Parts: sequence; C-alpha cells; structure tokens
Amino acid sequence: MEWLMGGERAAAPLDVHAMLLGLLLSFLAGQLLAWVYMLTHTGLSYSRSFVNSLIIIPVIVSLVMLVLSNNLVTAFGLMAVFAIVRFRNILRDTMDTTYVLGVIVVGMACGTQKFSSAVIGTLLTAGILIYLWYTSFGSRQRYDLILNLRWSRPLGELPELGRLLERHAIKAHCASQRAQDDSPGADLSYRLLLRDPSRTHDLMAELQTLNGIAHVMSMKAEDESEI
Repeated sequence: MEWLMGGERAAAPLDVHAMLLGLLLSFLAGQLLAWVYMLTHTGLSYSRSFVNSLIIIPVIVSLVMLVLSNNLVTAFGLMAVFAIVRFRNILRDTMDTTYVLGVIVVGMACGTQKFSSAVIGTLLTAGILIYLWYTSFGSRQRYDLILNLRWSRPLGELPELGRLLERHAIKAHCASQRAQDDSPGADLSYRLLLRDPSRTHDLMAELQTLNGIAHVMSMKAEDESEI
C-alpha cells in the first residue's frame, strides 16, 4: 500500500484521494447520464454497447487528464498513438474504441512513470467493465425467444395460438402483425419470455402440429442486435 500511494515517479505529485474522488465521480456522472439516455431514448438506434460507453468513457477521460497533468508533450503523444491505432483499425463498436483508448492511456501512464495512476486506473476501469458485463447494464430486452410464423387461418382464431404460447411463456408479446388483403391470415412476430428456456424444442414441436401455422422460425434474444 505504501508503494501504491507513493508510486509516482513523474514530476507532478499525485493526490491519491483526489484521484479516486475524480474517477468515482466521473463513474457516477456517466451512469446517471446513461440512465437518462435509457429512459428518454426513442427510435430505432438504441444500442446497449453505446449505453455502456456512456459510463466508462468519462472514467477513462478522467484518467487521461490525470496522466497528461498539463504536459503538452504527453498530450501530443496520446493523440499520435490513438490516431495510429484508429487509422489501422476500423472500430465499429463504441466499446471497442473505449478498450483501445483505455489500454493506450494505461500504457502512457506507465511510460510517463505514473505507476500509481496506472494501477489504480486499471483496477477501477476493469471493475466497472466487469460490473457492466455481469449486470447486463443497458439491456432493455425482457424476452428469451423471438418467434416468427405464418398464420393462415382467420385472425379471429388467433386465441388458440395464444393459449398454446401461454403454456410455454410467462409473457407473449405480438411485436408485429402483417396481414394481406387477399389472404385470411397474417405474418406474426412474437417476443416470448419462456417459463423454461431449455424446453424451446417442445414449443416448436407443438407449433408444427397446430393447424394453420407455417414457416415457423425462432431466434434467441441474445442473437438479435439491441436496436
């Protein structure tokens, strides 16, 4: 602990308590903004990865400012390294960019002999990333299975299908229903919260035997992009 508290070899001294306060405050501020984004977002561009980035980026930026500590040479070095990585790699995910920026800052902290900043920043950042992964923070999915099928019977007979789904699902939400003028049925898409996800094959087998159902397709919720 003594080495950790006094492990800086750079010219500027480190106030460990102020550093921890800054990192934790940036984490709380980022999480508050992420919650607001989740509650107020509308449209089709929702991304859980982006929500996670709203939490972790303020922490990393706070660590960046601690490492730079008004050093112009270090600032230009950070810009140059990040530009090289960004030029050679196309990062399609905001979390990928966050990880790249994080390892660059930690490397710069070590290279500028800010060892305490590197250790504390790495541990806190890793802890936040594990928290986001373990809690699935930012996910708005409340279902296990996506079910698409063709219902060829009259729509007035849909309750029979609903009763079948209720035997296997705690919650069954019809997300899409597309009917055609020259056909009595419709193309249906359901979101199911299953009672027992391991018995999906039983549900599919019963659907295949129900009169009026064709072209049944299912997909696990985690296989669908969070939009």
